[in-house]
Amino acid sequence: MSYSPYVVVDSAFSSLVVGSARLEQLWTGGRWLEGPVWWPAAQMLVFSDIPNNRMMRWTEGGTSVFRAPASNSNGNTLDPQGRMVTCEHQTRRVTRTEHDGTITVLADRFDGSRFNSPNDVVVSRSEDIWFTDPDYGIRSDYEGDRSESEIGSCDLYRISPDGTVVRVRDDFVKPNGLAFSPDESVLYVSDTGRSTDAGGPPHIRKFAVEGDGSLTGGEEFAAPDPPASDGFRVDESGNVWTSAGDGVHCFDPEGRLLGSIRVPERVANVEFGGPKRNRLFICATTSLYSIYLAVRAADRWT
Repeated sequence: MSYSPYVVVDSAFSSLVVGSARLEQLWTGGRWLEGPVWWPAAQMLVFSDIPNNRMMRWTEGGTSVFRAPASNSNGNTLDPQGRMVTCEHQTRRVTRTEHDGTITVLADRFDGSRFNSPNDVVVSRSEDIWFTDPDYGIRSDYEGDRSESEIGSCDLYRISPDGTVVRVRDDFVKPNGLAFSPDESVLYVSDTGRSTDAGGPPHIRKFAVEGDGSLTGGEEFAAPDPPASDGFRVDESGNVWTSAGDGVHCFDPEGRLLGSIRVPERVANVEFGGPKRNRLFICATTSLYSIYLAVRAADRWT
């Protein structure tokens, strides 16, 4: 009998996966892989290898270095114009890679204080840039440069198209991954700093996005078990595909666990890509994996 990577919890999960598809290891050799972003124009995946201070590119032709040094970059995403927005641990800033390859600094401080270590990022259709700022990159020299926090808390921020930076929420322990629902009416944000001594296990929270860019709500959406809800993406039907302690878990829009994909390494983040955006790329500890699904990425602008 052939090995299946799927664990079906709810029968609805069977319609989201391809029964004959198998988990593929595409590359190995990293230390802690993160921040996958699919570039449709180049048909390539760019991802971060944080401790090795480099960004990698994968195409069907192989894997190579995209940028090194890379300021211990973590999360990456594209804006509506196809430019890459990146969270950098070492420089404690959010940057944008322009079409000509030059790098523009979008934000590196709030109210005069440097950020901790911007972690993950998403851009809305209106070109507002939302990012999380836990302190993982300054806690040691492994993922950045060890330093004291200047800002004093780990929060969620938004950069407006005019460059204004707003602290949106300050009620996290350590905010991490984030993603919009397909219509951008909901923003999901994970809090990986929670523990038994800090309010409960790591989880994903669900916020309603108001017209002025503020957030309401914030109730728990899901808490993968075993915990490790770091980064995640949303498919065309609003299902959330998130990292977990044993692979990738899939939750429906109501927060119900549908099933999971077993991965032999701890997963940090995922991304939909490929020509049809139906291939799930998985950044695990040292390796890049992928698997084909029966659903596509949420149709935003890529």
